[in-house]
Amino acid sequence: MKYKLLVLDVDGTLVNSKKELSQQTLTTLLKIQHAGIHLVLASGRSPYGLRHLVEKLEMKKWGGYILPYNGAQIIDVSNDKVLFEKRIDPALFPYLEKKAEKNGFAIFTYHRNQLITTSPENEHIRNEALLNGMEIVAVEDLSAAVNFFPYKCVLVSDDETALIALKDQWRKRLAGVLDVYRSETFFLEVVPEFIDKGNTLGVLIEKLKITAKEVMAIGDGRRDFSMLQLAGLGIAMGNAQDSIKACADYITESNDQDGVAVAVQKFIIAAVTPADIPPERLNAGNQNTLMANLGIQYTFASSGRVEAVMPVDERTRQPFGILHGGATLALAETVAGMGSMLICEPDEISVGMQVSGNHLSSAHEGDTVRAVGTIIHKGRSSHVWNVDVFTSTDKLISSIRVINSVLKKR
Repeated sequence: MKYKLLVLDVDGTLVNSKKELSQQTLTTLLKIQHAGIHLVLASGRSPYGLRHLVEKLEMKKWGGYILPYNGAQIIDVSNDKVLFEKRIDPALFPYLEKKAEKNGFAIFTYHRNQLITTSPENEHIRNEALLNGMEIVAVEDLSAAVNFFPYKCVLVSDDETALIALKDQWRKRLAGVLDVYRSETFFLEVVPEFIDKGNTLGVLIEKLKITAKEVMAIGDGRRDFSMLQLAGLGIAMGNAQDSIKACADYITESNDQDGVAVAVQKFIIAAVTPADIPPERLNAGNQNTLMANLGIQYTFASSGRVEAVMPVDERTRQPFGILHGGATLALAETVAGMGSMLICEPDEISVGMQVSGNHLSSAHEGDTVRAVGTIIHKGRSSHVWNVDVFTSTDKLISSIRVINSVLKKR
């Protein structure tokens, strides 16, 4: 598999202009995680502001990472472990706050699920809190309230010229201690030295012991430039700034046209065959399902053929120790269902429509049965599978026909 990491900016990239994750993008990203590719969300948002996306994308199950605060942290979301972080010394805040007051700028910082500011009524600050789902905490003296080590500080003003002037001044005065950049026309962000998405992505790549060529990154804004340049394949959204498009390897559709899903289909899904997916990856997403409860495990997958095993034990046997026919049918449906999912197009889903089986012999408690599913018809609206089930001595015990309906996603 060519790519091991897919790195995504969030606002303007992963979510649409309504700040929503579309169904098309969601199902596409779930599919590639099933294939063994890890997601990385690289965003200016706080970890708290990313939590709902992490949950929807099932990143905890599949093992993903977030780079919040534009790279001030790396968090392994599978165990919430912080792999890397850099913070601002709170002793610097009196200077930052004084400069903000002198220029008539609002100022805020983040702490857990709170956005702390001296200007709670500022429209941009209120929108930032809403975007992250954070509580606004109003204080009179920000420096006194910051008794922790923040990840970043943001100055706010609609006077773009004044923000640029302060940015240029601070780039020289704070060099070696802090870095300064504009993330929006009205935001001037102050972060620890070294911090940007590209540098932090480089740290993650090194920790995972992979190469930049195994990384695909997608973004739309000025803070995404460094990670697009670092990645083996850097993709700009159709709604990206012209400067970002100029440095990208490819330009996809906009975030309102499922640009992420389009790019993933072109460069990842189209290049991945079912045989590329290790069985342990197929099994990883089946916790708390009927498959897991019956002890079913996939052992092989290729285009048009899937195999799995199931123990004959207290979960799958009849009272007298013989394999239950219903468990056998469940095994067959599991194999055929996975097979159809693997060969469906990104805009398709498959649902079980009919199953019929001939039970030819029996298997007994203590044995392990093996199901071999092969596709015998692949149509535009249906897939027909034959699933043969054998004992550990290769005795055929059941031959089952499964029909799956293929539907277009809405």
